[in-house]
Amino acid sequence: MNRLAIFDCDGTLVDSGATIHRALEAAFKVHGLECPAPSVSRKVIGLSLNEAMSTLAPEYNPEALSKTYKEAFFTMRAGEQVEEPLFDGILPLLDALAAEGWQLAVATGKSDRGLKHCLESHGIHARFVSLQTADRHPSKPNPGMALAAIAEAGSSPEWSVVIGDTSFDMGMALAAGACAIGAAWGYHDLDELRDAGAHGVAERPSEVLGIARQWVEKAA
Repeated sequence: MNRLAIFDCDGTLVDSGATIHRALEAAFKVHGLECPAPSVSRKVIGLSLNEAMSTLAPEYNPEALSKTYKEAFFTMRAGEQVEEPLFDGILPLLDALAAEGWQLAVATGKSDRGLKHCLESHGIHARFVSLQTADRHPSKPNPGMALAAIAEAGSSPEWSVVIGDTSFDMGMALAAGACAIGAAWGYHDLDELRDAGAHGVAERPSEVLGIARQWVEKAA
């Protein structure tokens, strides 16, 4: 059976929080709304865009806010103002997983276009055998993205791990029957990840592989 590591993107692979908040500020300003503080907005990163907007502005039209957010993000990208650096240790982690025969996938609230641009900008797009986005699936914690990645990679939940920085990622993993590995370097704190049911929490990328090994050893 193929071993599969499914990564969240924002807050797990890349540190995009500052860019996301700048786009949010621009979108909220167009609609005459006060943008929540970064400490608040970072808590919805990982949800699909409409779900995030519904959480941040529950009395406003989420579709309208989402449309304006996308426009702001495209403008920022055209002006080369989008910053989505890889977290330290991510490339060595991807290398280590691949060296042990793990297949790699992504499950993210990003769009297909946004994910492709992000991964290609870091030269890692070809490393992933499955890319699942909010364009084709319900928002996390619905298990749809994880289950689709597992099926596409020819794996099973018992041989799959989800690495993510939010309670939404942990919920998705648990609902899919996969191992939930919290990424404590991201946007939800350690207690939130544990409370959401994480099987293990990695404080840095180098700790992920050990947790993943323990999970698949149980299935062997």
